[in-house]
Amino acid sequence: MTLSPAARIALRVVMFLGLAVVYVPLLVVLVNSFNADSAFGWPPSGFTGRWWSQALHNEGAREAVLTSVKAGLGATAVALVLGSMAASAVSRYRFFGRETVSLVVVLPIALPGIVTGIALSNAFQVVLKPLGVGLGLFTVIVGHATFCVVTIFNNVLARLRRTGTSLEEASADLGADTFQTFWHVTFPALRSALLAGGLLSFALSFDEIIVTTFTAGPGAQTLPIWIFSNLFRPNQAPVVNVLAAALIVLSVIPIWIAQRLSSGARGVA
Repeated sequence: MTLSPAARIALRVVMFLGLAVVYVPLLVVLVNSFNADSAFGWPPSGFTGRWWSQALHNEGAREAVLTSVKAGLGATAVALVLGSMAASAVSRYRFFGRETVSLVVVLPIALPGIVTGIALSNAFQVVLKPLGVGLGLFTVIVGHATFCVVTIFNNVLARLRRTGTSLEEASADLGADTFQTFWHVTFPALRSALLAGGLLSFALSFDEIIVTTFTAGPGAQTLPIWIFSNLFRPNQAPVVNVLAAALIVLSVIPIWIAQRLSSGARGVA
C-alpha cells in the first residue's frame, strides 16, 4: 500500500508528537537534576552537580537503591527458574491444560497492579503471618516475581518454538542423556533469550511501585517508594529529582540491551 505525500507527513507528525509526549518530560527530569535552582525554576538559572553529590551521600536513598537491587535480582532469579521451566513444559510436551498453564503464567502482567497487590497482601497475611513471616524483602521478591516470570516465559517460549526439536533429537540419537543435551544444546540456544528476559525482568522490578506498596511493609523501602514518600518534602526535592533521573537511566539501559540481544538473536535465526 502506497501513501500520498500528505499522508506520510501527517503520520510523521503524529509519531513525533507521540514520542514528544513520552520523552520530553523525561528529558526535563534529567535537565532538572543539574538545575542550580533548588525550586527547579524553568528555564534553569544555572547548572550544578551538587544535587548528585547530596543524593550519593543520602543514607535513606542509598538503602532504598540497595533494597531495589536486592528485590530485582531476587525476583529475576525466581523468574528465570520458573519461567524457563514453564516455557519448556508448554513448548516440548503435550498435556491436558497446557493452554490454561500459558494463560495463568501470562495473566499477572495483564491484571491491574493494584489488584495483584491487594491479592498478594491478603494471601501473605493469611498464609505467612501465622508462620511468623511479615511483610518485607521476601514478600517484595515474591510479588515482583509474579509479573517478572512473564518476560522470561515469553522469551524462552518463542526461542524454543523457533529452534524446534531437531538438534535435541540428534543429540539424543548420538547417545547424550537429558542433562548433556540440555547443557550442550538447549541452554546455548536459550542464553540470549534468558539474558534479555532477565534484563527486562530486573528493569520491571526495579521501578515497580504499585505491587511493592502492598507487599513491602515498613522494613523494605524500595527506591520508587522512597521517591514517592519524599516527593513533596521541600528539602528532599533536589535529591528526589536526581534519583528520578538515575531511575530513568537504570531502567532504559537494561531494556536497550535486551532489545539489542533479541534483535541479534532474530537475525541469527
